[in-house]
Amino acid sequence: MSGGQTLTAGIILAAGEGTRMRSAHPKVLHTLAGKTFLQRVMTSVTALNPELTVVVVHHQADLVAKAARSYDSQVRIVRQDSRPGTGRAVQCAVDQLDGELRHDGQVLIVASDMPLLDADTLHSLLDYHVSSGDGATVLTVNLDDPTGYGRIIRDQDGRVLRIVEQRDATGTELAVKEVNTSVYVFEADLLRQAVRGLDDSNAQGEFYLTDALETARRLGRVGAFAAPDPLKVEGVNDRIQLADLAKAHNLRVCQEFMRRGVTILDPSTTWIEDDVVIQQDAVILPGCFLQGHTEIASDAVIGPYTTLIDAIVEPQAKVERSRVQETRIGARANIGPWTYLRAGNVLAEDTKAGAFVEMKKATIDHGTKVPHLSYVGDAHIGHDSNVGGGSITANYDGVHKNRTEIGSEVHVGAGNLFVAPVQVGDGVTTGAGSVIRHQVEDGAMVYSTNDQHQVPDWKPAWER
Repeated sequence: MSGGQTLTAGIILAAGEGTRMRSAHPKVLHTLAGKTFLQRVMTSVTALNPELTVVVVHHQADLVAKAARSYDSQVRIVRQDSRPGTGRAVQCAVDQLDGELRHDGQVLIVASDMPLLDADTLHSLLDYHVSSGDGATVLTVNLDDPTGYGRIIRDQDGRVLRIVEQRDATGTELAVKEVNTSVYVFEADLLRQAVRGLDDSNAQGEFYLTDALETARRLGRVGAFAAPDPLKVEGVNDRIQLADLAKAHNLRVCQEFMRRGVTILDPSTTWIEDDVVIQQDAVILPGCFLQGHTEIASDAVIGPYTTLIDAIVEPQAKVERSRVQETRIGARANIGPWTYLRAGNVLAEDTKAGAFVEMKKATIDHGTKVPHLSYVGDAHIGHDSNVGGGSITANYDGVHKNRTEIGSEVHVGAGNLFVAPVQVGDGVTTGAGSVIRHQVEDGAMVYSTNDQHQVPDWKPAWER
């Protein structure tokens, strides 16, 4: 917070149904780049250190409140009653919190359907509000096409006279390109007075928060601060707008990584969430989805067509046409194609998990290769071992997940089955088709015998 600012409360409006999303889920719990709209807005508001962070709920109130508390355990939940409108939402918040709102502080009011609204924009709005001395300030934005938005009508001194909805605007007013974003800062005492007289005597039968600005103007001055970046204050009303906003945001994310020295061959097919870290000289090929807290080191090559979720990829590793979740991939490791690494794996440097390999809770030491068509689960394989194609660790006995321990410099023949729990020592060689049920000592050769029986002419004569 800047000097002179006392943000007594940040009120986040999350009560609406969002009917245009055509969804069984609350609009504010839809996601952009891996985080819900509500989480994103709450993060931006709490970055300003308000004395109270308030979320107003109504539609699917319990679900929205639960999500809000998961993002901030200290959040205050206010339930809006059945009377509709943003003005009513703020009335409910002020009524329930009145004794806790500082008389000499500011109250920030934010809609929850602007998922890219950031703390820097809100900081700038508060700075402007305090320096202007206005009783209320509206966050606005200038749009080349303002169709559908309420227009900001200013007086000769630049103060806000009123906000005119498009259906009520004159031809001159429709030409105004500055529009309302539904983000406001009020002096706390002025807000109390401004919302007290709100009613629903209008064509829509709703309590409009914009009407409170008329009261605020009679009691003080109302200013406007234009957001410098329209994308940061763009709202989402339907899935088309969500897709457009997500694409525009993702392009910016890709471009920023490219400016830092990351090669992204095709930003239009590369999707990167906000918490992903990519170091200089990494290469991201087309069709990649980088999600969660994924970290990619320098000179790693990812893709094409790879999904990384909370994965760590160390320098010079290659991950091709694979899905990797909660796994650490060591330097110079080679993953893929068509590899599925489930949660809990640690692959050391110079390892390989090849085509159609699946792993879960596996620790693979340096230099070990699992080239193809194998499953390794709840297992540890030592260094410089090789697992033949079609081998499986049978880790589940129907009740428990059991561990397999395979030593270093082990040569596993094709088509082996390790029935866990089982331990295989260092330097072991296993024959093709072996079923390993018991401990194998260091340096041993182990194989399974299986008599081969042949029945000649076994089909009926008419089938021959």
